[in-house]
Amino acid sequence: MARNVLVVAEVRNGALRPVSFECIAAGRLVAEGGSVTAVLLGQDGAFAQELIQRGADKVVVVKGAGLAQYTPDGWLSALQAVAQDVRPDVVFTGHTGIGRDLAPRFAQRNGAGMVSDAIDVKVVDGQVVFTRAIYAGKAYAKQVIPQGQIVATIRPNNLAALEPEAGRTGDVAEVAAPAADLRTVVKEVVRQSTGGVDLTSAKIVVSGGRGVKSAEGFAPLRELAQVLGAAVGASRAACDAGYCDYAMQVGQTGKTVTPDLYIACGISGAIQHLAGMSASKVIVAINKDPEAPIFKVADYGIVGDLFEVVPLLTQEFKALLAQG
Repeated sequence: MARNVLVVAEVRNGALRPVSFECIAAGRLVAEGGSVTAVLLGQDGAFAQELIQRGADKVVVVKGAGLAQYTPDGWLSALQAVAQDVRPDVVFTGHTGIGRDLAPRFAQRNGAGMVSDAIDVKVVDGQVVFTRAIYAGKAYAKQVIPQGQIVATIRPNNLAALEPEAGRTGDVAEVAAPAADLRTVVKEVVRQSTGGVDLTSAKIVVSGGRGVKSAEGFAPLRELAQVLGAAVGASRAACDAGYCDYAMQVGQTGKTVTPDLYIACGISGAIQHLAGMSASKVIVAINKDPEAPIFKVADYGIVGDLFEVVPLLTQEFKALLAQG
């Protein structure tokens, strides 16, 4: 069954977010001969070719002063206009701050079925089947929208993006944003720095818990993260203690991360924290307490003082990377 798929691509810090490529890969899978269109809202055409090389058949660039920063009214109006032209059977966005807000609004506006935070997408017997983690990652649910339009958000770092094809071609269209009655206008965006690497899309995350003991205790973690090109995260206990900003929090009430490598330093492993990182592909735990719950989910465990272990790891990684 051929399906038309619309993917909302996101740009962050001057680059396309990797989850946009994962959404395109999901789109190619479910299209089954249909077309995959990516839409860029409030951007120029600089990223269009990259999206085509990653699997999009067409890219629609919507320009407008009200789209420079995300606003629910502006982006929804622009996306609605593109959808009326594309007539998608399936709409994918990343499960990001923008995607979590925009997707349900679009689904409600169009009477579509909504699946949130999918970690896998398959086509079984002609139906699109989504997999979601439930009960803090302890179980998985399969969900199907039996009829009508499908809207879904995809959790970053769970689907494999397609490799870029340098010679791939596609159509690029630039359109003006429709007039929208904006109830909110963004005057300025002030971002809290978490180390330079986006936490939710990072391939490697180094996180600290109450065991770092102070704000200064994050220094060796930041050094290790810099060597590995990783993001720095934290448990809620570390945030509550004032050691770091809540923008770094990983867990049930913070960010959900699924990196290739998660290094937990001085984190006991409370269930609320595990809910945000237990789906990581490889988990390394460093803790002085051999009975800490974090070791039950860790692939590798180091019983020791993080202030001794982390600098040693940093030295070893530096030496390995220097060897090429």
